[in-house]
Amino acid sequence: MRKSLGCTQTLMKDMSPLRIAVLPAVFLGFLCPSAPLQAQDIKITLLGTGCPAPVMNRFGASTLVQASGQNLLFDAGRGALQRLTEVGVRWRDIVGVFLTHLHSDHIVGFPDLFMTGWLIPPGRTAPLPVWGPSGTTQMTSHLTQAYAKDIQFRIANERMNPEGPVLQATDITEGVVFDQGGVRVTAFEVDHAPVRPALGYRIDYAGRSVVLSGDTRVSENLIRHATGTDVLIHEVLVPETLQRMGVPPDRAHNIVGYHTTPEQAGIVFARAKPRLPVYSHICPPIATAQQLLQPTRRTYQGPLELGEDLMVIEVGQKIEVRRPFLPTQ
Repeated sequence: MRKSLGCTQTLMKDMSPLRIAVLPAVFLGFLCPSAPLQAQDIKITLLGTGCPAPVMNRFGASTLVQASGQNLLFDAGRGALQRLTEVGVRWRDIVGVFLTHLHSDHIVGFPDLFMTGWLIPPGRTAPLPVWGPSGTTQMTSHLTQAYAKDIQFRIANERMNPEGPVLQATDITEGVVFDQGGVRVTAFEVDHAPVRPALGYRIDYAGRSVVLSGDTRVSENLIRHATGTDVLIHEVLVPETLQRMGVPPDRAHNIVGYHTTPEQAGIVFARAKPRLPVYSHICPPIATAQQLLQPTRRTYQGPLELGEDLMVIEVGQKIEVRRPFLPTQ
């Protein structure tokens, strides 16, 4: 413990006051060695924390949750397979995929996972369960049709396992959708209207819990499911940055209307009282820490993390957060 605290103190000494303000009450591993994951812990890896913009520092929305030796993937935005490869998780070892909704930035990486994860040794050899809102089975059916010729050629010419590209999709509504090895995943509706239905997910394991908001404006149903959770991973949109990206005013108004601003997110955090809220799916990705934090602090004063691609959050008796690098201040 002394070594870990020493690492944390060294890192905090080199950080700006704004940066330090993000981190109260949370043990930070950053560049320090992490303790082995305990059997009862949940490990979260933010594979992609961005939005539709094709930038290199924030890939598309995608989150890996590991518990009880199982790998669960939530959404599959741009670059999801590359990020899984970076963290050493093989596609064949994904137990299932859970989609929050069918906006393209949450699923555009799925065809790559689906096909490349079958082709590259050791490729997938078993059907993949996929859960998502109404329209998921239709989407995966069309996807299989789109790659039908390629699948046919690979099986015939390369003797690929025919079970690998099979997608077992299920359209789901609210309720428990996965319960295996002590890991329970509960889907619940969030408010991303006019996109209906849109889902959030709660993952429970060994007395620990994680809630993923998906895309939503302030949602009473989300607050209900997230109240008292260990970690709440929540989307956020900074309205003033849309103009800098060239988004026309009318479109910007509509976009802001079905997302959550930092000040609104602070209200959610203050009401739900998670042990640690984390911003992910940060829109636009050019939003600065100051643009995210200052409005949040008007309505919420507790612990808070700004998500980064490949950030790891281990949820146990303590919550440990490790970043892949420390940005220059």
